[in-house]
Amino acid sequence: MRTIFTSLFIIICLLCLNGNYAAYSQTKKAYQLTSPDGNIKVAVEQAAVVPKGSAIFNIYYKTGVKYMPVILNNNLGLSTDQAEFKDVNLKQAGPVNRINEKYEMITGKRKFCTNAANERSFTLTNFAGKTLNVIFRVYNDGVTFRYQLPKWTDKPVNIKDEYTTYNVPPETARWIQTYDPSYERFFPFSTTGKGEKNQQWAYPALFKANDLPVWYLISEADNSEVNCAARLTNEEKFNVYKVTYPEPRKSFQQQGDVSSLPWTSQWHTLIIGSLATVVQSTLVTDVSKPSKVKNTDWIVPGSASWIYWAYNHGSKDYKKVVEYTDLAKNMNWRYVLIDWEWDVMTNGGNLEDAVKYAQSKGVKPLIWYNSGTTDWADATPIDRMRTRDMRIKEFEWLKKIGVYGIKVDFFAGDQQDMMKLYLDILQDAAQYQLMVDFHGATIPRGWARTYPNLMTTEAVYGAEWYNNSAVLTNKAAAHNTTLPFTRNVIGSMDYTPVTFSNSQHPHITSYGHELALSVVFESALQNYADRPEAFYALPDAPRNFLKKVPSAWDETKLISGYPGEYVIIARRRGNQWYIGGLNGQDTARTFKFKLDFIKTGSTVSIIKDGNNDKSFETTLRQIVKGQDIEVKCLPRGGFVATVE
Repeated sequence: MRTIFTSLFIIICLLCLNGNYAAYSQTKKAYQLTSPDGNIKVAVEQAAVVPKGSAIFNIYYKTGVKYMPVILNNNLGLSTDQAEFKDVNLKQAGPVNRINEKYEMITGKRKFCTNAANERSFTLTNFAGKTLNVIFRVYNDGVTFRYQLPKWTDKPVNIKDEYTTYNVPPETARWIQTYDPSYERFFPFSTTGKGEKNQQWAYPALFKANDLPVWYLISEADNSEVNCAARLTNEEKFNVYKVTYPEPRKSFQQQGDVSSLPWTSQWHTLIIGSLATVVQSTLVTDVSKPSKVKNTDWIVPGSASWIYWAYNHGSKDYKKVVEYTDLAKNMNWRYVLIDWEWDVMTNGGNLEDAVKYAQSKGVKPLIWYNSGTTDWADATPIDRMRTRDMRIKEFEWLKKIGVYGIKVDFFAGDQQDMMKLYLDILQDAAQYQLMVDFHGATIPRGWARTYPNLMTTEAVYGAEWYNNSAVLTNKAAAHNTTLPFTRNVIGSMDYTPVTFSNSQHPHITSYGHELALSVVFESALQNYADRPEAFYALPDAPRNFLKKVPSAWDETKLISGYPGEYVIIARRRGNQWYIGGLNGQDTARTFKFKLDFIKTGSTVSIIKDGNNDKSFETTLRQIVKGQDIEVKCLPRGGFVATVE
């Protein structure tokens, strides 16, 4: 009898335990936050997993009347040397706050911008009771979030890494470049997430949501001097992308960030919506700090002649500098960019002579520097940017002789010390009214809003690679039609475009394609790469087009396109619209598109491919509402248009 009662007692206890298990595994905290227009929703939840769960977030997009999942079960958390926040408890959520501010950009795809979002802060705790806050903002065009560590110690904390993950559905279409510190790689199409060499990926990363007309571009913004720059890794599972901090390097033996508390991370950004939404978004600058430069009258976007490309060499030949200065004058370009080796300039003059010559022609000189932070780049001048004392001495001299900007090249990586150096250079350059172009550098991270003297950044596999290998020759057309949806979305891109002649390796894109890069690629400092005789040999129409096309824009519209196949972009400066179209394929294409956003009856002047890839044809059309404009393009071809 005792055995029967004992067995019954055990069964009852097991049923109770099972009931408690079921209740625990199904019960979870969940909070929601939607965009101002209601189309994007974020749910921050406590994952109910026994024996321990963690805070996660889910992103949904409204199609019709239903919210459809975009990416789900994305983890949150940080790793520090004083506390782990891997399995964090979602303790509470704060009130919903509305962010609504307007700001103006000097550079970029849009002049007048609006930072409008709904914001909510969530409190997470680890098993030791320490607190980690995460702040989410949901915009009409995306989602951003950042971490905050409140002050719970007086000692500096090493924030070593993140546990943040983006859980992408299997077979998701994606365009991501393999990570390289210079960000000079291609964006190959994939549905597997498997890399050729390793599983490290650079921002920005473009994804197409399965079975939905929704795209999302993942990056980050507003990195400060207490933040390194992250990348994505998917080493454990190809569809789970983890936010990963850079490893130490030889000259900087630190993992992640070191900071006193309180500490705030960079913003993690996801631009979400149609392809047009992605291309037109200003989310990266929206979340970044407002301008720290009060007087910006001296910051003027413009085009420049660039000496390096044609010779794979620098600017030590004074007479070559004179030729390119004359090119800038004749093409109505504001600047001439004097590249490396100017410190050993000979053949008739030195740098100060070259600056005086440019000034006599009404052309403003810009000059190149090696950042001095790598152990492999020995191009000169070197070692004039690494410390503030060096920079101030140099900037005082540049201001005195009449130089308007600097190009700083060869940065060592994405570690915290490099982020600080970028920001220090921008701040010191602004003090001496010098514009800045970063090369061999990290991607744009919203700093062009904070320091509007940041005109452009390389961080792209650009035309310079025609000098280095034969790879770009066959890949350029498809690559060029991928960049408007990836790299160029997040900020100005110094591709150094528009080459009609060849340097060390040929290009097989058409002349029409090359001309169109001046519109399709946005860079507030547009450094045109080709040699003077190539521009002088152009027919009147394309040559005159290059004399007047702007390099900063009041408005940008994606008319149509698809990564790696084709793109048509319209950009407005004042009352003038400029349109650029690229064919990324090896077969001819007829573009058909409408310009219903422009007044009916307006005249469209089109410069497109001629009978062969080295010729042009110019035509005029009138805009009729609802009626297609047709433009025939050669394989790897292109066109430009202006609307009067």
